[in-house]
Amino acid sequence: MTNGKLNALERTLGMTLASLPFWFGLSLYGFTINELPSIPQLGQTLVVALCSGVIATVLFFMATDKVQKEEKALASVEATQSVEVLFALLGEILLLKIHLPDLFSIIGIVLVIIGMLLHSLKKE
Repeated sequence: MTNGKLNALERTLGMTLASLPFWFGLSLYGFTINELPSIPQLGQTLVVALCSGVIATVLFFMATDKVQKEEKALASVEATQSVEVLFALLGEILLLKIHLPDLFSIIGIVLVIIGMLLHSLKKE
């Protein structure tokens, strides 16, 4: 997609900047229906954003850059992204002490993982 013109950090920065209007809009909407988040909530959000958002995205882009010419390796890298959902959830449960997900959340997680695995196995 970028034909090797952008490295992993540049791609992550581009995604972040391009999605900022959405996040600002979502924040404004949340502010109108609820109160401001507490300091612990802001801290937890920062940890999740840095670990799951920034670090994981940079590592994912670095991995895809390394294997972009090898279809099977690229499929493997993309399939591992679905497992990141489980690691993020486990980290939140252990580090941030959130409640275990309900049935609908578990179904959603399973559907995301199945979708990403099927996408990575798709033959073109």
